[in-house]
Amino acid sequence: MSNSKQAFFSIRDDDWFVGNDGARGPWSADACHAGPVTGLIVRALERAIPDKQLVRVTADYARPIPVSGFRIATKTTRSGRSAAAATATLTDAEGRVCATATSLHLVRSGLGSLPTTDVVGPSIQDATPGKFAVEHAHHELPFFRDSIDVAYPPGQDNSPGPTTLWMKTPPLLDNEIPTPFQRICPLADCGNGTSRNAELTDLTFVNPDLTIVLHRLPESEWLASSAVSFWEPTGIGLSRATLFDEQGPVGYALQTLLIQPLA
Repeated sequence: MSNSKQAFFSIRDDDWFVGNDGARGPWSADACHAGPVTGLIVRALERAIPDKQLVRVTADYARPIPVSGFRIATKTTRSGRSAAAATATLTDAEGRVCATATSLHLVRSGLGSLPTTDVVGPSIQDATPGKFAVEHAHHELPFFRDSIDVAYPPGQDNSPGPTTLWMKTPPLLDNEIPTPFQRICPLADCGNGTSRNAELTDLTFVNPDLTIVLHRLPESEWLASSAVSFWEPTGIGLSRATLFDEQGPVGYALQTLLIQPLA
């Protein structure tokens, strides 16, 4: 993967992940952005069931995930001929559970050409570089925004509201090429920010979970998200994003949102 920017994480002793600057989220200087973390969770789940294609992952974030480090353990919960499933548990240095995840893996078949729904996605050739949706964090340290490249289709920018954008990210780990599913995770977790309905200076709109479903594995380094957020007076919301590579749609990302005024 040709990207000169620092990887999101460093790995120590084969199972301890430490966040670099790009892994940091906008909410706290000590907490990771959930997108790269989900990429590492996917990495563990794919290794747990290597003979089938990962098609769905749902991650639940129980507490902030420390930049200072964490580890991930997996357990296979279903092992069938056509389908398999697993769970992942992410713990910090004190052994506290920070995140859990479940996955679904399906066997691949060679069926040749099949009829499908033809959806035209955005074009990377028409996109122009721009700023990420979340320009300012609640701290002064480098964070996720500083590690990625972003481009927008004509008529799109980083203003609030439904948004389509392209993103290219660094690898999760140095000297390791991410799988297609791993590569799309940082983008998949950005729907709540790119399609926010107000600025970060007005409200917080944290997602306590993320579900990614891919019907096709992405094939390009530049990946796109077309996202919309629904905010309700109850303080509960939903971000829904269609995910694309340069050839077309590959799947969807859903985030439940907790919307709160700034303290």
